[in-house]
Amino acid sequence: MNDRPKIKLQLSSTDKVMEAIGWIIVFGTWILVLISYSTLSEIIPIHYNGSGQADGFGKKINILTLPIVSTVLFIGLTVLNNYSHLFNYTSEITKENSIHQYTNATRLIRYMKLAIAIIFAYLVFMTIQNAKGNADGLGVWFLPFTMGLLFVPIFYFLINSNKTPPKKL
Repeated sequence: MNDRPKIKLQLSSTDKVMEAIGWIIVFGTWILVLISYSTLSEIIPIHYNGSGQADGFGKKINILTLPIVSTVLFIGLTVLNNYSHLFNYTSEITKENSIHQYTNATRLIRYMKLAIAIIFAYLVFMTIQNAKGNADGLGVWFLPFTMGLLFVPIFYFLINSNKTPPKKL
């Protein structure tokens, strides 16, 4: 692993847009929580079962847990993405395939950051809606949608990582 090339990857336009949208969602989640906090009842839903129904309740201060976890995950994955030469790969990393492998792996993490930000923003929004009596749970499609949002891209990027990188002319 120590002989892997250390490369500073250039972000594509797609990568930059995903980063920007992710940060906007993270900040937007904080703004939503801070704006809504004073209007929340003292007891809010803090846990949902597999069918999206609230099955655990707690103090409204617990709403801060969601943006905190989201922010920590987002920043942690952002930092991790700077060390693509340390990731685990399904094939040997060589000088010839390193750019393809590193780009693919960092794009997967960038996508996962965006997906996590979206999921947590939705959880915050729906928790606020539930606490105010405007909704009843997360909806039955929340869990399947979340699983798809996280696992379908993993399979896509794993398949893409095993493709032969394009030859340079």
